Amino acid sequence: MSTRVPIPDSILQRKGARTTAEVPAEVRRLLNQGLLESANLCEWLVIDQLVLAENVLPQLGWSKLLPPIRAGLAALKTPTAPKRTELVGRTLALAFPEAPAFHRAVQTLRASRSDVVRSWAAYMVGLRPGLTLADKLEHLRPLAADPNMGVREMAWFAVRESIAAELPLALDLLTAFARDPDPNLRRFASEATRPRGVWCRHLTPLKTNPIPGLVLLEPLKSDPSLYVRNSVANWLNDASKSCPDWVRSVCRRWEQESPTRETAYIVRRAQRTLNKTAAPGLR
Repeated sequence: MSTRVPIPDSILQRKGARTTAEVPAEVRRLLNQGLLESANLCEWLVIDQLVLAENVLPQLGWSKLLPPIRAGLAALKTPTAPKRTELVGRTLALAFPEAPAFHRAVQTLRASRSDVVRSWAAYMVGLRPGLTLADKLEHLRPLAADPNMGVREMAWFAVRESIAAELPLALDLLTAFARDPDPNLRRFASEATRPRGVWCRHLTPLKTNPIPGLVLLEPLKSDPSLYVRNSVANWLNDASKSCPDWVRSVCRRWEQESPTRETAYIVRRAQRTLNKTAAPGLR
């Protein structure tokens, strides 16, 4: 990877720009060199992933991957940051046919200072042909627990299609995540299976019948982490748009079984769409 060079504390401890236009030139340079991770969404959006690849991949001896990455990025019809991340990750997923080389490459990218490079590793795993869903989830564990929120988001994005393709198996495998001591992994279990999700494929079976998702939600109904509670509430809010009575029933039961502030918070947020659409006299 890029040589580790000292970076001023003024940059390392920055809060992050409020708009993409306000991202300082020096921060942009370091982000594009793979020497710095983004501090917020605005910084993440200004990273030029082609420039980042051109800076990082040759140092790894992977210059041969640059032409297909250039061509792929140029051909994207919707060149959003997630789509660009996916494109680079897909190229990497196919670049190492032999399993040992593939695993070494994933470990190398996971060690990067750059959150975007670590996100490439997530897609590299999620889009790897021949990997079982169990293997993908196991390889994604460190990325699902990454200190950077952007990497955590890309980790579940990367495996969403595989979860959709094997939903019953996914729900079974993710029960261990839902009970993990790490709140980031617990949140991964909930967020990766949201019926409607955000900027991703909907899980139609869970929109139609969300009951199977309870195997993941029940252990989280009074979670101490706000990060997890928000995800659980969003999961139920998704379900409320197609199964409102079921969500009301679950919320009533949780209030009785778990009379905690944490559960009350989830129940309130879970029913926010229902409360908006309910007639005033029924709220």
